[in-house]
Amino acid sequence: MVSLSNVRLGASNDDVRTVQRALIAQGRAIPDGPTGFFGPQTRAAYRAEQLAQGFTGADADGIPGYASLSALGRRAGFTVDRPDTVSVTGNGRLTLSQVTYDDPHDEAGLEAMRRYALKACELTDMDPVYGVPALVTITKRESAYNDPQWRVNLNDVNARGRTAPDGHPQNCSRGATQCIPSTFAAYHQAGTATTPYDVVADMCATVNYVRDRYHVNPSGSNFAARVQQADPHRRPHGY
Repeated sequence: MVSLSNVRLGASNDDVRTVQRALIAQGRAIPDGPTGFFGPQTRAAYRAEQLAQGFTGADADGIPGYASLSALGRRAGFTVDRPDTVSVTGNGRLTLSQVTYDDPHDEAGLEAMRRYALKACELTDMDPVYGVPALVTITKRESAYNDPQWRVNLNDVNARGRTAPDGHPQNCSRGATQCIPSTFAAYHQAGTATTPYDVVADMCATVNYVRDRYHVNPSGSNFAARVQQADPHRRPHGY
């Protein structure tokens, strides 16, 4: 068992040593070996591991997150400890007036959704083994993998309210997972964009919502079981 809180820059402990040994076993270079100290060499090695897992840019910063460390642990034979309770609100609740409606024109398609879902799992402390396929399934059914044609739903019962800055009724479902703005605001993930058109922000709000509404557990192991729309083996169903 490795505690995520112990594996941080500047730390010196046995959990760091365990992670160092795992990184070395994966071919990541740590010239000084498993010293137990998380310094620049370990950060560089961890960044190489993040890149190999598919993280890019600022997400591959060499600082362990739950998703990437758990993935490394599955290959190295250790599990990752974290608090038993995960906030279902995302600690970033917005007022409806704080929701913005600009479209960053994030990528569409299956592979893009997998990358965005991986980041959303990292930010919400959900195991990507469960979270990624569930979120990707939702985006397939709700927006055809964030296809621009389906980023706003103008046809369901939510399509009402005053006109928002994007030119559509405020209460319309939006984004890859089709959040209505009030739900997006209530379950907004701290540190993510304030527009539901941002795929990662939209996915994070969805994770926080299903944890609260459907009692999806912190790891997400019951995500598909609790949310039919996330289960590719059952017919589509609103959530």
